[in-house]
Amino acid sequence: MQKSDLNRVNKYLWEIPKSYRKKMKVPVRIYASEKLLKNIFEDKSLPQLVNVASLPGIVKHALGMPDVHQGYGAPIGGVGATKFPDGLISPGFIGFDENCGVRLLKTSYSAEEINKQVENLATEMQRRVPSGVGTGRDLKFNRNELDKILRRGVERLVEKGYAREEDVENCESSGRMKQADPSAVSDEAKGRGEDQLGTLGSGNHFLEIQEVDQIFNEEVAQEFKLSEGQAVVMIHTGSRGFGHQVCTDYLDTIKKAVGKYNINLPDKNLAGIPLNTSEGKRFFKAMSCSANYAWSNRQMITHFVRKAWKSVLGKENLKLLYDVAHNIAKVEEHVVNGDKQKLIVHRKGATRAFPPSHPELPEHYKEVGQPVLVPGSMGTSSYVCVGTEQSKETFHSVNHGAGRVMSRNAAVDQFPGQKVVKDLEDRGITVKFKDYKGIAEEASGAYKNVNEVVKVVNKAGLSKKVARLKPLAVIKGE
Repeated sequence: MQKSDLNRVNKYLWEIPKSYRKKMKVPVRIYASEKLLKNIFEDKSLPQLVNVASLPGIVKHALGMPDVHQGYGAPIGGVGATKFPDGLISPGFIGFDENCGVRLLKTSYSAEEINKQVENLATEMQRRVPSGVGTGRDLKFNRNELDKILRRGVERLVEKGYAREEDVENCESSGRMKQADPSAVSDEAKGRGEDQLGTLGSGNHFLEIQEVDQIFNEEVAQEFKLSEGQAVVMIHTGSRGFGHQVCTDYLDTIKKAVGKYNINLPDKNLAGIPLNTSEGKRFFKAMSCSANYAWSNRQMITHFVRKAWKSVLGKENLKLLYDVAHNIAKVEEHVVNGDKQKLIVHRKGATRAFPPSHPELPEHYKEVGQPVLVPGSMGTSSYVCVGTEQSKETFHSVNHGAGRVMSRNAAVDQFPGQKVVKDLEDRGITVKFKDYKGIAEEASGAYKNVNEVVKVVNKAGLSKKVARLKPLAVIKGE
């Protein structure tokens, strides 16, 4: 594919027409600046989006966010919707880390007030929140209790004393997908999930102590109760081994069932099946369990972060601004060709950005819109944005982060871990980690510039910048 294959719609929007390939059912639209488009051409994300645009039942267009990059089957930073209930649902268009997501905790402290305690806070947070591939914690839920959490999500944790009512209110979907059915989940997945609630995982997952560095929209910032100089905590992780196993189990099931339903796919890794089939219904129930597990995981981490802050500072008062998912499929209503339709919206490495007055928002955000959380790469800024009406063009979706520009192996070769840590410490950023390899893999040079990525969605009107956050301490998941 070449740039000449794309039509430029406006300064930040490009289109691959349906005529590009015979089997395409809808066009592809990519939100990107000229600079970011160059990065996008360096991998297979555009051909993968063309494959998405060829899926049975897809409507309107397949979408690439400015952080889009090559993934398994579908690109990370991809969005697409299929007709409900007979459109496809695809594990490969959700991702192995089902409901990986981000939440932001507001504190009552200024960054200046905690300046001398940042090191101690980071150490205590790392101590209380285990991380790493396969790592669990001493707190282990039995199968009966785990099933209740899988079914009911964060609201069950309120009853167990690990969450507050306001945590439920400020979580996407109130921290629960009601379609969840633990009977659709394998024993192996449950076994992997028994001791991993409240753990960080690996890869690009992290805990960060941050400072609100700049306010762009005073009115919305006031509604969000964010102010310049305020200390906040960002949590980025997902459903751990539980969600990975659910995805693995159903990829195998669905790949085998494709022939049964005479589905013609452009890529076997994009395997999907109609939602209204027995296999499709079971996968949706299991994926919903993964979503509830991930919201509960981030909630348990919140519980232990609160304990860490109270241990170090004597009090915590950490309040949840919002929690958003970015690897998920949900049934939502959207307008297509002038008609309101129920759709199966896939967001893989993309997050929702609902506008003011949307019925799924908590009452206190309905006047301003949904908080949109965009984490940066390690050592760079993160952003709080707000959803807009214009995001209806993307099924109310935006990017989920900065987006990789090189593989983890390439990053290890190019960015020595010791140098990455020194550079961060020279900038006054505390770093907690287990080994230098994990640090090298997540070096900021392996990612796109988050400022450029956020500029695109801001200029395109899909979300509006509210605040920029700069890191004070990074607790690396590995």
